[in-house]
Amino acid sequence: MASSAPHAETASPGAARGAARDVERSPAPDLARGFALLFIALANTPFYLWGASAYALTNAHPKDGSALDAVTQFVIILTVDGRTYPLFAFLFGYGMVQLYNRQIAGGTDERAARRLLHIRHAWLLVFGVVHAVLLWEGDILGAYGLAGLVLVALFFRRRDRTLAAWAIVLTGVLALFAAVSVLAGWGMSMIDLDPSWFPTGMVHAAQAESNYAASVLLRLGTWIALVFMQGLFGLVVPIAILLGFWAARRRVLEEPGNHLRLLKRTAAIGIAIGWIGGVPGALVHLDVIALPVHASWMFTGVAYLTGLACGIGYAALFGLLGHALSRRRAQRPAPRRIGLPGAVMAVGKRSLSCYVMQSVLCAPLLAAWGLGWGAHMGSFDMALFAIAVWAVTVLLAAVWEAKGWRGPGEILLRRLVYRRTAV
Repeated sequence: MASSAPHAETASPGAARGAARDVERSPAPDLARGFALLFIALANTPFYLWGASAYALTNAHPKDGSALDAVTQFVIILTVDGRTYPLFAFLFGYGMVQLYNRQIAGGTDERAARRLLHIRHAWLLVFGVVHAVLLWEGDILGAYGLAGLVLVALFFRRRDRTLAAWAIVLTGVLALFAAVSVLAGWGMSMIDLDPSWFPTGMVHAAQAESNYAASVLLRLGTWIALVFMQGLFGLVVPIAILLGFWAARRRVLEEPGNHLRLLKRTAAIGIAIGWIGGVPGALVHLDVIALPVHASWMFTGVAYLTGLACGIGYAALFGLLGHALSRRRAQRPAPRRIGLPGAVMAVGKRSLSCYVMQSVLCAPLLAAWGLGWGAHMGSFDMALFAIAVWAVTVLLAAVWEAKGWRGPGEILLRRLVYRRTAV
């Protein structure tokens, strides 16, 4: 998110220094953010398929389509849905500690450094609502901004043992919810209800609205609910952020060589739990496990719980990949070209810009108020489209990296947070 381009800056009151310089960055977090944006693009695909029916009680994936569409849905539910935002939340919490530590090392007092975090999170909320109103109701910036404001205030100065204890307690609550949802869903499956009482397509309302002004209201309403449900009440994001705090204090991703055993175990166990835990929901969606629509949410809690484990597992996996990349670079001369790993890391450095760019490329083409392509695509087609959109952001980020440019979103956020002027 920092640039190697020469510039002069005027310091803001209370902040001793600005954002991270390239020499201070570690490969693993940027690599993780870069690949996580591919997962986000894939996770958002079903919401753009507004021409198909989807039960709002389960997920946004269409209930019909070809065999290839069914395979695509199965893979996305298993590996991406509910598994990506915990990864990003973990990295978000990790980045908070990195930013704070850089400020302290630069001479900023603790109170001013925490205030800087609060300002940054407040602006993320603003970015989120603008993003939602203009383009995409599934925005995650607002949820992370709200979670950041609350968790920094409540936990940032707490001891490691306190962070771990609260993460365990909240995970226990999440596990209890998973158990209750299974039992309640099983009980509901025994009751005979008219399926026509449960409307389909509700999750696509904003994308299916052809009037742009009306779609703004639908997106705003969805975003407000999502900010609170995902940012706080869903528990997954707060837990992942707390774990990010804990890991960043130990520099787990910055110094992966010192934590290889932890990273290997976390990656293997977390990803295995996540993928296995996604199987029941995927089988319900594909009607392999036959449940009435009013009980189809039976494994939702299981998906949340195992998705958390999977997201942390993914973070550990990228820590291992970052370690391997660092060793490889240390053994070889610096390449003349950026290469694919470097391009993905460039996306991670500009994650805010590349995240918003996905909506810029998707919404006007796919939504009903735009060209409306989403009404004519299946899950497989949409997945290919999402991969292509991510590839465009990779190419663009690589060009910016080669020229030493920051992303426009990062430039704006830093000017607002640090009140600095680049010359």
